[in-house]
Amino acid sequence: MNKVINKYLIIKFSKIILNFVLIFLCLGILLNLFEEIEFFKNLNLSLLLPITLSLSYVPTYIVELLPFIIFLSSVFYFLHLKSSKDLLSLKVFGYSNIRIILIISFFSFIVGLLFLFAVNPITANLIKYYETEKAKYSRDVDHLISINKNGVWIKEIDETGYKIINAEKLNGQKLEKISIYIFNKDKFIKRIESDSALISNSPWQMENVYIYDGLTNNTIFLKDYSFQSLNTLEKINSLYKNLNTISFLKLVFNYSELNEKGYSKKLLNEKLNQFISIPFFLFLMVVLAAIFTIGTLKSKQNYYYILISIMTCVAIYYFKDLSVALGQTGKISLALSVWMPIILISLFCSIGVIQINEK
Repeated sequence: MNKVINKYLIIKFSKIILNFVLIFLCLGILLNLFEEIEFFKNLNLSLLLPITLSLSYVPTYIVELLPFIIFLSSVFYFLHLKSSKDLLSLKVFGYSNIRIILIISFFSFIVGLLFLFAVNPITANLIKYYETEKAKYSRDVDHLISINKNGVWIKEIDETGYKIINAEKLNGQKLEKISIYIFNKDKFIKRIESDSALISNSPWQMENVYIYDGLTNNTIFLKDYSFQSLNTLEKINSLYKNLNTISFLKLVFNYSELNEKGYSKKLLNEKLNQFISIPFFLFLMVVLAAIFTIGTLKSKQNYYYILISIMTCVAIYYFKDLSVALGQTGKISLALSVWMPIILISLFCSIGVIQINEK
């Protein structure tokens, strides 16, 4: 009998989660679609490309909003239990409030693990596809920077032609082992090879430079060389901060390789902690929702609980951002900035659960 009841509780909760995911997904696609159409409005392209890009872009943010989706789903789930009198029926079968909450909370924890190991690799590939496809049509140089297993790749376009820059890795403020190919439209002009380049400002300050002239086939060596570039360290670092293209599994198994390519340990550790915290965050959001809803059997207060839940979502969202900002500015460690909202929510929930179980 217990297995049947547990299955009933989980299936009903799963349906509510699925409904909220679909609602957020549809809203996200609709809103992002307007942005993509605006981006491609001057290009003679079909509507299929903006739709495809929106479908590739939005799932990543659904995963980021998952704790709040679980929270809202839990609120509506517990309110439904109350309004349908299922909560009283469950108590007849010996199910206490805390037991119901733990069943749903542990299921949410498993959902978090499922997203980490099954869904996150898919969303990472989708956002990578989004970045790649949009770069083909982008008029913004920032979209012409790529980082892959072959190092850092930059394509710069100006009125005279274009340049293709490849570096082995980014080390501090320097790009190392650089090759620069300069073209005048489709004609190769010259190639520049250098051991390193200081890119904190433009022009870049390069060391031990070989310049191969494609027109005369001559080669010259310079100890120091200034290379005019449209990109600086700040622009390139902004791409390194976008770790959405890296899945949890890739981050775990390729941590050292990513660090060697230029991703800082601070950013990698922050992202790793964010991934690990997801199941715990989902667990606590269910408990938090239960605290706001299973306090009374009066159904007339449902609208009040819904309003409180929305305000709570907003408060947690901004507190989470504030915590991360404190970590990024060095006020607290980045790991603590990720876990601090979870720690505070868990302290609040530990007090609330005791009161719920007495109802």
